[in-house]
Amino acid sequence: MKDGFFRVAVATPAVQIADVGFNRQGILELIGKAAGEGCGAVCFPELSLTGYTCGDLFRERTLLAAAERGLVRLLEDTRELDILCAVGVPVALEGALYNCGAVFHRGRLLGLIAKESIPNYSEFYEMRYFTPACPPREVVFAGQQTVLGKGLLFPCENVEGLCVAGEICEDLWGAAPPSAKLAQNGATLLFNLSCSDETIGKAEYRRDLVKMWSGHLLGAYVYADAGPGESTTDMVFAGHDILAENGTVLQESSLFSRGLVIGEIDLERLLQERLRMNTWQPRRDGDILRIPFAYKAETLESFVPRRDFSRFPFVPEDKAWLSDRCRLILTMQSQGLATRLSHIHGSKVVVGLSGGLDSTLALLVCVRAFDSLGLDRKGILAVSMPCFGTTGRTKSNAQRIAEELEVEFREISIEKAVSQHFADIGQNPETLDVTFENAQARERTQVLMDLANQRGALVIGTGDLSELALGWATYNGDHMSMYGVNGSIPKTLVRHLVRHEAEHCPETESGKRLQKALLDVLDTPVSPELLPPKDGEIAQKTEELVGPYELHDFFLFYILRYGFCPGKIYRMACRAFQGEYSPAVIKKWLVSFYRRFFSQQFKRSCLPDGPKVGSVTLSPRGDFRMPSDACAALWLEEAERL
Repeated sequence: MKDGFFRVAVATPAVQIADVGFNRQGILELIGKAAGEGCGAVCFPELSLTGYTCGDLFRERTLLAAAERGLVRLLEDTRELDILCAVGVPVALEGALYNCGAVFHRGRLLGLIAKESIPNYSEFYEMRYFTPACPPREVVFAGQQTVLGKGLLFPCENVEGLCVAGEICEDLWGAAPPSAKLAQNGATLLFNLSCSDETIGKAEYRRDLVKMWSGHLLGAYVYADAGPGESTTDMVFAGHDILAENGTVLQESSLFSRGLVIGEIDLERLLQERLRMNTWQPRRDGDILRIPFAYKAETLESFVPRRDFSRFPFVPEDKAWLSDRCRLILTMQSQGLATRLSHIHGSKVVVGLSGGLDSTLALLVCVRAFDSLGLDRKGILAVSMPCFGTTGRTKSNAQRIAEELEVEFREISIEKAVSQHFADIGQNPETLDVTFENAQARERTQVLMDLANQRGALVIGTGDLSELALGWATYNGDHMSMYGVNGSIPKTLVRHLVRHEAEHCPETESGKRLQKALLDVLDTPVSPELLPPKDGEIAQKTEELVGPYELHDFFLFYILRYGFCPGKIYRMACRAFQGEYSPAVIKKWLVSFYRRFFSQQFKRSCLPDGPKVGSVTLSPRGDFRMPSDACAALWLEEAERL
């Protein structure tokens, strides 16, 4: 309810078959707990007021009347609770029995969502009792005038982007779930009131189904499953509750458990995704009925988001998944280069090897590409070009890595060439300004280009995505190459890719030496080494000048991937980096990011080719187009006010 975040609960109550009073009390307790946790909505399982496994008791008027009275009591008892609820209940009307989800808010029965797909196969015999959903029609139930049927939407009048809809159990498992049409008509939060029995392998399938369907709908999907307490005469129920958002499981219960699963969805993110994807086609179907509701102002004002955010959105937290991701990215980078070499019938590349992270990764990618093509690694020329700021540590690491990878290595000092250039243009070599720095970067690029011309080779670019976002590259210096393999890899991920290669070095003496050098590269401060060292150590540390890359990558991800505003990103960063960076420091570097990002677009407008490997990239031919003279005022004004 702030910054687009909305807290929702999935509930599996204790159930006793046909004991409506017991079930109602359990449901009420969980509604109270969910409201106390600041949830704006809670979803319960299918037929949770009576129990799903009542069998022929569903034909008994006694049970059906008790269920209706139980809903009346729930409406009365939740009148003061500002939470939207969906509870499963059988509804008998005009000679037909419907399997419904009663949606209510502050004592008002908004509607009765009826189940459309009535299973009657294997262990399911619902056609024996229930009638498929009818089009929306007005009815009187639980003492209130309401609507029963399919195609019901519940848009919130005072929470932007919140529109609730629902389906019931089997509706999701069919070929054309009703939630697809509901989502295209505006639903962002989909409830599924379910009673899915547990069999071997079903939990994994169910999880994947919910996860992928949430992604397919660009929405949030809440799956509430009946658990222990349902009859075990022929089936077992595990209470597998799942909360998914746009293809990601946010929260999930353990099997055979009861209670609440609580999570926060990001409504703004969902709306941005639908806005971004032009293949998402909104609809306004005439058979969809919209039933609005609203929260009290004090409820919205008191909401405090609790959603956690990874400090490294480009880096998977799970180690096994991270290893797989690194392997895939390295393969994508190398295959991009291999395909380009095959296309031009090339067998030689030149790469500037500084002994830093980016150039090390680029060389590792070149080696993989050559190996995949069966080319001699001697076709790779790694060039070290020491100058005024080069330290012995980086220079020796560069040479050791090249030697252990068995590529050709050359060291070409550019000190004399740059000094001559300074004399030619009248630059005082004691003036350590931008000219002093950029002249070195451009001289290195000239050397690489001319060597490539000599050999009929490609110059491989080493600059990464984070540097491109900040403009931390010398125009027509390290900014330029013939093919850039790192252009869509953020700095925080570069480190993991190099570490992955270090961890998978061969168990040979050469492999151990290579691993040692790679690990030392990882321990070396990030630096362009363009200023003279102090006492033999690196004097120019990038993150002291432009800010921590982990902050900039965090900003970059949420700006480019979701288009979030500065205020939201700032508050997300404050939560993610709590205890590591103060709010003042986060604001400082956020403002700096926006200034640099807008002012440096001209460098990104003429990038060399390179493969896209992730969902965020700055290629002017791919995902990102922005005028080089776009004004940053709107973003900076908001960031400065934080």
